[in-house]
Amino acid sequence: NEYLETLSATGDKYKKRKFGWVWSFAGEQDKLEESLELGGAGYPALAAVNIKKNAVLHHRGGFSKESINEFLQYVIAGRVAPSVIRKEVPKLRKATPWDGLDGQLPVEEDYSDLDDIELEPMKTEL
Repeated sequence: NEYLETLSATGDKYKKRKFGWVWSFAGEQDKLEESLELGGAGYPALAAVNIKKNAVLHHRGGFSKESINEFLQYVIAGRVAPSVIRKEVPKLRKATPWDGLDGQLPVEEDYSDLDDIELEPMKTEL
């Protein structure tokens, strides 16, 4: 939720610009992420895309209002070198509505019952 608030606040600042905004949770639009080469460094991920110029600019900084604002200022000023979109950008598919809750971490298996297993010492000879 904090990330969406950050995007919303930044979006309000730039709403007079001819920017469009798209948000999706990680993996929901996997074909789009793949074509824009997003997510390889983890999430959240942010990119500026110009479909007409077949260009994408990846944000490499932190996901804060200040960092996103700096990235967008660089984009507007042309101080960020774009990359070519190498794969066709797919149409967005209908997404599962987000429930507004943060995801749950997977439950880790309990290995405490392995503590009583006796192992033979390893041989150190070569």
